[in-house]
This record gives sequence, structure tokens and C-alpha cells, in this order.
Amino acid sequence: MPKRKYPSPQDIAKAARQALAAQADPVRARGVERYFKAYETVKSYGLTSPDVRALAAELYSRVKADWTVDDAVALCDILFADPEIEAKAVGGLILSRFKKAYAPALFDKVKGWLAADQLDNWASVDSFCTDAMGAFLLRYPAYVEKIKAWARHPNRWVKRASLVSFIKLARKPEFLPAIYDISASILPVDDDLIHKANGWLLREAGKADAARLEKFLLKHGPAVPRTTLRYAIERFPEAQRKAILLKTKTK
Repeated sequence: MPKRKYPSPQDIAKAARQALAAQADPVRARGVERYFKAYETVKSYGLTSPDVRALAAELYSRVKADWTVDDAVALCDILFADPEIEAKAVGGLILSRFKKAYAPALFDKVKGWLAADQLDNWASVDSFCTDAMGAFLLRYPAYVEKIKAWARHPNRWVKRASLVSFIKLARKPEFLPAIYDISASILPVDDDLIHKANGWLLREAGKADAARLEKFLLKHGPAVPRTTLRYAIERFPEAQRKAILLKTKTK
């Protein structure tokens, strides 16, 4: 077998870790870890988001001429297992550069990462799924029906992904039926991170059709968690917000 002449996923993962460690800011890292402490334990190198994006872009430039999407998936297999939030971000950002080559097999791969807690915090789930899974669903709309089942999965990250994967698609009318189906199905879940994600998605859906959002909220009334409701109606005029809060209040 001829020797590989371009960097392997293992090579890029090693380079990513070395660069992240070299730029680490322990003081900022402690602040990041405290910020997430209310929900989960997160490890951080303490890099800023622009620095992480710049590193991902630089690493991608080394492989873009030679890698396939399978190489990028293999990189994510490696970096998603790291505890640091920035390592996970680098993997996801590089994979997102290959979105035009996504294959159907990515759907089950992503679910596996989530269910195994490889993306084990809301920021990693949100940044990866809004971009990668949003692009996947746009490329393979038949999987919109399949992702509805994620809302019933026992893992909170799979549940959250079922919502945030639609964030960038919420203004497209063809996705609204699925969005409202998923939102309704997840209303009974008792998890603040799910409540917030659901409210975020509903707020985005409301930008496409505010009347439809209001009708949905009034229909489900007290079944809508108050956190979800408050997020969902943030862009409504104050008088309308107050009226909705009153009409949906538990009697």
C-alpha cells in the first residue's frame, strides 16, 4: 500500500491539540467552566471563538485538496472524545466545510456521537447541529421525518439536537410542519435545557409566521413550559406577550 502523502485525521487531531494547548488561557478557561457549571461539567482550553474558528480554518487549509468527508468524520471521532469544548468545536467546524459531500450515513453517526455523550454540553450540540445537521436536513429532506424520533430519545443531547438542528431552517415554510410536530411532542419533557431550545426554535419559526406561532402557543396553553413560552414570544410586542402569558397561564 502506498504511503499516504497528506495529513491523516490522526495527524490533524494531534496538530489541533498542540495548537489549542499552546494558546490555552487558564484564567479564561476557569471562567468558561464556571459558566457551564449550572448544567454540566465542561473542560476548556480558554480560547475565544474567533481563535477556534481561525485554527479550524488553518487546519482545513492543510487538507482541503486531499480529504474526503470520511476523513472529516474520522477527525470528529477523535476530537469529539476529547473533554475540551474547543477540541470538539474544531472537529465540527472542519466537518462543516464538507457539507456539500454529506452522505446519508452521517445521520446515524451524529446520533451515535450525541447518544454516547461525545457532544456533552449545550454549546457543542448547538454549534454543531445548527450548522452540520441543518445542512444535512436541507440536503436530505427525507430525514426530517426520521429526526422526529430523536425528540423521544432518552439522551438529553439527542433531544436537544432534534430541536436545534432546525434553527437555520425555521424560516423556510416547508420545514414548519415538522418543527411544530417536534415542538409539541417534546413539551412534556422536564428539562430546562430542552425548554430553552424549544423556545428558541419556536421564536425562529415565529419569524416566518408569527400568527402560526401564536395559534400553536394558545392551543397548547398551560402545557407549554413557561421558559419555552417566554423564549418563544420574545419578539412579540409587549401587549401581545402579556396577553399570551395570561391566556396560557395554569388555572
